[in-house]
Amino acid sequence: MIERYTLPEMGKIWSENNKLNNWLQIEVAACEAWGELGKIPLSAVKVIKERAAFNRQRIEEIEAEVHHDVVAFLTSVAEYVGDDSKYIHLGMTSSDILDTGLAMQMRDASNIILGKLEKLKTVVAEKAKQHKYTLNIGRTHGVHGEPTTFGLKMALWHSELERNALRLEQAREVAAYGAVSGAVGNFAHLDPRIEEYICRRLELKPCPVSTQIIQRDRHAQFMTTLAVIASSLEKMATEIRNLQRTEILEAEEPFKKGQKGSSAMPHKRNPMMSERVAGLSRVIRGNAMAALENVALWHERDLTHSSVERVIIPDSCILLDYMLEKFLAIVQGLVIYPDNMMFNLNKTKGLAFSQQLMLALVAKGLMREDAYQMVQRNAMQSWTERLDFQELVANDEEISKHLSTEEITKIFDLAIYTANVDYIFRRCGLE
Repeated sequence: MIERYTLPEMGKIWSENNKLNNWLQIEVAACEAWGELGKIPLSAVKVIKERAAFNRQRIEEIEAEVHHDVVAFLTSVAEYVGDDSKYIHLGMTSSDILDTGLAMQMRDASNIILGKLEKLKTVVAEKAKQHKYTLNIGRTHGVHGEPTTFGLKMALWHSELERNALRLEQAREVAAYGAVSGAVGNFAHLDPRIEEYICRRLELKPCPVSTQIIQRDRHAQFMTTLAVIASSLEKMATEIRNLQRTEILEAEEPFKKGQKGSSAMPHKRNPMMSERVAGLSRVIRGNAMAALENVALWHERDLTHSSVERVIIPDSCILLDYMLEKFLAIVQGLVIYPDNMMFNLNKTKGLAFSQQLMLALVAKGLMREDAYQMVQRNAMQSWTERLDFQELVANDEEISKHLSTEEITKIFDLAIYTANVDYIFRRCGLE
C-alpha cells in the first residue's frame, strides 16, 4: 500500500478549488473597483457579486478545447453570470489573476508554516530548560572535544528556529504582493486604482512596478527560505540520528509499542522519521534551485517559469509542513539518556580537560607551546594505553613543579563547563 499523508489546512490552500476561488475573488474585486470608478454599471456589479461562480468539471471540458486555463475559467463564470459577464476581466490579462492568486496562496501557506515553527520552538524550549545542566560530551569532527550540556544543544536549535521564523515572515511580506497592471504592466487598459483596490481587499500590497507578471525574485526568496528551514530541520534530524547510533545512544526518537524497525532484525530501533526529514530536505533544496532559475525570463515575460512553479511551490509548502509535523513529533517524544551521556563523557578517561590543564599551566607563566607539549604528552599516553589522564598528570614531575595536587584536582571539575549556561540561556531568551 502506498502511504498517503494529507494535511487539511495546507492541502486546502493548494487545492484546485481554492486556487479558482482566489481567481474569482480577484475578478469580483476588480468589478467592484470599476463600479466605484463609474466605469461599469453598479447594477452589473450587483449581478456579478450575486451570481459569480464556477464549475470545475465544466472548466476542464472547456480547457480541453481552448487549451487555456484562465479562458476556460472565465467562460465557466460567464455561464453563471450571463450578459453582465462582459464586464469581468476588463482590461486584465491572465497573469493578473494567476500571480495575484499565487501570492495569496504563498501568504496563507506561510502562516501555517509559521504556526508550526512556533509549536516546534515551544517544545524545543521546554527540552532546553529541562536539560539545561545535563552534561554531555561536545564533539568536533565527530571526535570528543569538551563537555557541554544537552540543554545548550536545544538552545542552539531554538535560536535557529527563531531566525527561520523571522526569515519566513520577511519572505511572506515580499511574496504577498499583487499585480493587476495589464498585458505588459503599464496599466494601458486599467486604472492603477483598480489594482490598489483589489490588493487592499485581498490583504496584499500592489507591486510598485511589474511587467505582465510579478517578478520571480519574490518567489525565489520565498522558496529559498523554505529550503533554509528544511536544511535546519535536516541538521537537527541528523544530530538525532547520530546521537541514536548504538555506539553513542544519548538520545533516541520515539519508538512506539508494536512498532517494527526492520523486517529482518527484530531488535532494530531505527531513526526512520529523522531520516525521512533529512531526505525530504533535499527535495525542497532542489525546488529552490528551480525557483532561482525562474528569475531570468525573456523581456516582459515568458512561460518557462509557469510549469515549474505549479509543481515546486505547492510541493515545497506541503513537504515542509509535513516535515515540521514529523519533527515536532520526534522532539515531543525524544528519549534522552543522561546516564549514557555521562558514560560517554568519561570514555576518554579525563582527556576532555586537556585545554583546562594547558590554560592553568599558561596562567603559571609557561609559554603556551611548552604547556601544550606537557599536556599532549600525557594525553597521548592516556589515549594509547587507556590510562586515567588525571592520574598521569598528577604523577608528572614536570607538571607538578607548577601545579599542586589541589590545583590539579580543581582543574578536573566539570562545574566549569556549566558556569556560563545561565548567561547563554538569558541571552537566548530562555530563562
